[in-house]
Amino acid sequence: MSSDQLSPLVADLHLLTVLAATRSFTEAARRLGVSKASASMRISELERAAGVSLVRRTTRSVGLTEAGQQLVNEMQPAFNRINESYTAVKDLVGTPRGLIRVTAPVALGRQHLAPCVAEFLKRFPDIHIELELTDRFVNLANEGFDLAIRHTNTPPETHVAWVLCETRSILLASPDYLKRRGVPSHPSELTAHDCLLYLGGHADSWTFVRNTKRKSAERVGVNITGTLKANNSEVLRDAMVAGLGIGLLPDFSQPTARPEDQHPPLVQVLPDWQVQGFFGERIYALRPWSPQVPKAVQCFVEHLRLSFAQGFNSPPDKHPHD
Repeated sequence: MSSDQLSPLVADLHLLTVLAATRSFTEAARRLGVSKASASMRISELERAAGVSLVRRTTRSVGLTEAGQQLVNEMQPAFNRINESYTAVKDLVGTPRGLIRVTAPVALGRQHLAPCVAEFLKRFPDIHIELELTDRFVNLANEGFDLAIRHTNTPPETHVAWVLCETRSILLASPDYLKRRGVPSHPSELTAHDCLLYLGGHADSWTFVRNTKRKSAERVGVNITGTLKANNSEVLRDAMVAGLGIGLLPDFSQPTARPEDQHPPLVQVLPDWQVQGFFGERIYALRPWSPQVPKAVQCFVEHLRLSFAQGFNSPPDKHPHD
């Protein structure tokens, strides 16, 4: 096929690679700014030009045929390189510009990321941001995201990871709950309490290490039960404030006491113990590795680093052991 014959198909070939990543005509069309009907028609025209079926359509999903997958595997590196080259040329202009697609956990995004985004967009009006807040795991490359803001202990080796700040998990309860049920003095006593659990992972088991300067600190694992599980820290936080039990929160999600409150909404439980490996000890900005990072993304990450370096709310009051 001559270059003259191939040129009209380039956009449709790129559409095929996006469809392979999203597995959805709706999402591929949204990402490319075309209608779903147009995307479907263009793929059909590409199949007629190729003389072979490229896409396997069902009522529930979209997949590629063997021929379609082979075509995408061979084309994807070329399109990636074109995108990197075009981004590098645009960055020569000087003023950061373009679209940044970002994903973040719901609570972190609502409470801390949203204000950062608002301030950033005032400084860089030529940059546009799409912010998707979700607590599910997101495959950045397949779903077309430029950045993920996550708290973790071990960022994936296939990604560039910028540290934004340190974070920790805190065990909390309302003063009313502790007055009614008593204040635990050791992690093992949590088995007799109502605990509010985070869905996913090892949510039914918490591991504690006693805060000490000694190398061999006491370590305790506790199996816990409770009446509520949720996949969102704001839901658990509100349940703690309502006195439903003891729960874990990342430090960025703790409620702030108001001047009119007679007591803090939540107090720290077992302050001499640190919960291990639950929400993660650092907050990162993550991006799939690539040789070229767009200037707009670099500017946004630097803005986040400066903003998050200011830290979160001060730790809640510690409940006395009496």
